[in-house]
Amino acid sequence: MKINHPVLIQGGMGIAVSDWKLARTVSLTGQLGIVSGTAINSVLVRRLQDGDLDGTTRRALKAFPSQAIAQKIIDAFYIEGGRPKGQPYKRAIMYNVVSPVALLQQTVAACFVEVWLAKEGHCGVVGVNLLEKIHLPNLACLYGAMLADVDYVIMGAGIPREIPGVLDLLSENKKAGLKVPVADGDDVITYFDPQVVMEGMELKPLKRPYFFPIVSSATLALSLKKKSTGRVDGFIVEGPLAGGHNAPPRGQMQLNERGEPIYGVRDQVDLADMAALDLPFWMAGDYATPEKMKAVRDQGAHGIQVGTLFAFSEESGVDRNLRLDAIKTIMTTTPPDGGWIFTDPRSSPTGFPFKAARLPGSISEKTNYLNRKRICDLGYLRHTYKKPDGTLGQRCPAEPVADYIKKGGLEEDTVGRKCLCNALMADIGMAQIQADGTPEIHLLTAGDDLNNVGRLVKAGQGTYSALDVISYLLGPEVARTKLPPTRVEQHP
Repeated sequence: MKINHPVLIQGGMGIAVSDWKLARTVSLTGQLGIVSGTAINSVLVRRLQDGDLDGTTRRALKAFPSQAIAQKIIDAFYIEGGRPKGQPYKRAIMYNVVSPVALLQQTVAACFVEVWLAKEGHCGVVGVNLLEKIHLPNLACLYGAMLADVDYVIMGAGIPREIPGVLDLLSENKKAGLKVPVADGDDVITYFDPQVVMEGMELKPLKRPYFFPIVSSATLALSLKKKSTGRVDGFIVEGPLAGGHNAPPRGQMQLNERGEPIYGVRDQVDLADMAALDLPFWMAGDYATPEKMKAVRDQGAHGIQVGTLFAFSEESGVDRNLRLDAIKTIMTTTPPDGGWIFTDPRSSPTGFPFKAARLPGSISEKTNYLNRKRICDLGYLRHTYKKPDGTLGQRCPAEPVADYIKKGGLEEDTVGRKCLCNALMADIGMAQIQADGTPEIHLLTAGDDLNNVGRLVKAGQGTYSALDVISYLLGPEVARTKLPPTRVEQHP
């Protein structure tokens, strides 16, 4: 059966840059709005600690299938009127291969809330984006999204072969597992059992969402199509000009004179090879112009995924003052040598190249990075390792160097690593206040399309909307679309 998938996919940018407000706006036009599931439990508990002043988070929690779980979360984190200025956030506990049930419940509820709000009151489609590299929360995130009737799952930063089978199992409320790589040891399995986590709640069959892995080559796409544990429904083909994490160059890593990875012919994707897979695909990474979109569609692509233009729109989750300052800087100053974007081969604890916007005040500035006291208190990018006694531990190359070495890590792996977890929370106005009273510093990520964001800025206003992005790419008639409340089921 041929599925009428949207032409435009809004990128799933974390942490909570692609929040429910942005996803809902895009979805209402008939395109695919995406919420980010990265660190979503921390987003939920910090919204509650900030007072949930508009009541949306608590309203969504009232729709959560287990009110007992929802109330436990509210009791633990909600602060009437919001936390006092300068008071640190109460942190969520960190994940492990076997995480506490309370943490898994919190994660299920957090992803439910984000998807439920994005889908509230209309029949448009909504997806969730996750990173394969962040193994430990993903099962609970997927289940929470599916409880909220999510339509699509998109996953990158790795090779997510196991996810299709996981979706099949979770749709039947069955126990599912994911392999977790272990440094100095064999892979282990982290499990999620709805029957245990949902505490005896009556569980009904769930819709199995479409699954689109993010790939950087037709070879990887073919492998996923043939060797995944279940059905793959399409692909996002992401090139090295996209924001966030990029796939490393094929072959040995080489750097240009600015210290960025060099991508070559082997890293270019042949659209004819993608079309030959007979599954829909979307191109991502500096394709956000009507001309480029038409060109790739003429070569067989179903459409494009757009991140950066949406990330700097009014509906994005980026802190308003930070977003407006970034746009003003881009519009009124000369970009640094090489443009506003730097692809850093070292900053991400994942080991993947990571794009950072070269804006004043960011942790990407060397002085800010060196002056920050290293701490790992969120832990989403930690790696599992085997201790000498055979038990498992967690370590992050961005944590204090002495701690990392004590855990068996190599000092050379810590050089240049940045705490993306805390920096990305700062991007959305939820910067942690550390013990010395210092707030964490932001690190905006964006694709190369940031160099052209000025084409959408409204004269005299210094900003633009998500609907302006859709109008620019697909036409004003699409941007004016408002879908009715009746849901039209399109899944097989």
